Formats: sequence, structure tokens, C-alpha cells
Amino acid sequence: MKRPEILIAGGDMRQLYCAAKLSREFEVGVLGFDRECIPDELELKAVERSETHCYDCAVLPVPPLNSEGNLFAPCSSAVISISAVAEFLAADAVIYAGRVDDRLRKALPQHTVYDYLLCEEMSLKNAVPTAEGAVQLALEELPVTLNGLKVLIVGMGRIGTALAEILKGFGADITAAVHNSRGTAKARLHGIRSVPTKRLSGDYGLVFNTVPKLIFGNEMLSRFDKNTLFIDLASKPGGIDFDAALEHGIKAIWALGLPGKTAPVTSGEIIAETVSSMIAERGEAIE
Repeated sequence: MKRPEILIAGGDMRQLYCAAKLSREFEVGVLGFDRECIPDELELKAVERSETHCYDCAVLPVPPLNSEGNLFAPCSSAVISISAVAEFLAADAVIYAGRVDDRLRKALPQHTVYDYLLCEEMSLKNAVPTAEGAVQLALEELPVTLNGLKVLIVGMGRIGTALAEILKGFGADITAAVHNSRGTAKARLHGIRSVPTKRLSGDYGLVFNTVPKLIFGNEMLSRFDKNTLFIDLASKPGGIDFDAALEHGIKAIWALGLPGKTAPVTSGEIIAETVSSMIAERGEAIE
């Protein structure tokens, strides 16, 4: 049984670094990138639209589709429909994508679709570049240093705990907003204070939200100083009412996709490692 051949279709620079890493194990072709967007040193094979080759797997980006339902391909000057991608796939080809929704499954009904963002391996590895990107964003936006700054982290999951460790290195004064005793225990384990989310208030200079549900509505935002910087790292629907923040004169940034923006090489390689593991688990690769 031969190793599967993989089509990397669409996405930003992290998908190219994903392709480069996967090419060490598999035959890989890339689609949805203008030639000038592909660094020469990566030595990747660009798939021509006239090509008749059929790939066994496809790796699509995060998200796989744009608002019009076409392939999300910001590095391509051409619009690429999802049906055009399907033309390069074998009848039993498997699709790996991030933040998969029903639109993709309906567009590719004959193919099995997996969401690599749901893999524990991906979540664990992605936490650090996400946290580092969030801290980099805060440094760019704040008029003060992180050292001694009162910082609130909402949620002590993978990203929240990674943030806590990074911010401790800057000498920030960190508090975690938690929902239960487990969160309190995790905050204590990481050497920071905790406070129940419902009792939030105070003069924090910086707030990171990692919880994907509304935490900071109009009433909650009224408890904070207008000079507080809010950075929302949660996936949709997010945790901040941005209209309410605007009314209160509070700056709030919804920082989605940070690893791809601040660490595309690392982020791309993490996707590659996750997809490679998923392929191996399905028994598609030769041991």
C-alpha cells in the first residue's frame, strides 16, 4: 500500500509550511497560491488547473471556505470554487480542514471530512503560539509595560495557562477569572490569584478572554475602566460584546487566527504533524 498523496488547497503562509513539512513524508501538491507567494526555498509543487492527477487526501485551511462559499485562498488572485478542488481528488479522498461547518460537508458529500482543530494534539501544541501572539499584540497596543501591570485572564484552559506562564516572565500582576473550583485549583497551581467570573471588577489594564461565550456584556463592561485593553482569543461567538465596548469607549480586539499571523512556520508545522498523525491513525500510511 502506497503512502497517500496530499493536496494542500488554499489558506495563508502556514499552509505552505504545512505542505513543506508533509512533503518530507508524502508526495504533496499545492493549490490556491500565486507563484510569487511560494518561497523558492520550500521547493513545493504547484498544481496546475489543467492537471488530471488525483490526490488521496486534501488539507484545507482555517476556515476552509470564505463568506461566498469558495475556497478560502487569500494568497490566490483567482477565485477557486470547492468543486474545482474536488476535481483533483480521488473518489474516496479524505478531507482535513480547520473549523469545519456544514457548508463544507454539503459541498463535498462524497468525502469524509475531519476537523483537525478538534484534535487534542493540535490544541495542546497550538496554545503556546496563540498565547505568544496575544502577548505580542498586547505589547504593540499598550502604552505601558507588562511589568507590574494588572492583567486578567478569563479561563484557565490550554491558552489561559500558557498566557499565565508567559506573563509571569514579564512580571505582570496576574489574576484568573474562573467558573469553578477546578479553575481555582489550576490558577493556584500556576501561582496566580483567581476570582469568580460573576464577581469581576477592578482596575485591570489588560484583559484576555479565552472563553467562547458572552462574558463581557454591557453591564460587565461598565465595571471596567475605559482605558482597559480587551483582547478576545475565543472562537465564535467570542466573549465580548464589541458594540457595548465601543459605547463605553473601551478598546476591544477580537484576535482570531493569531498563530497563522505571528508564527506561520510553527503553526503550519503543527497542522502538518496533526494531519500526519490523523492519517497514520486511519491506517493510510505505510509503517
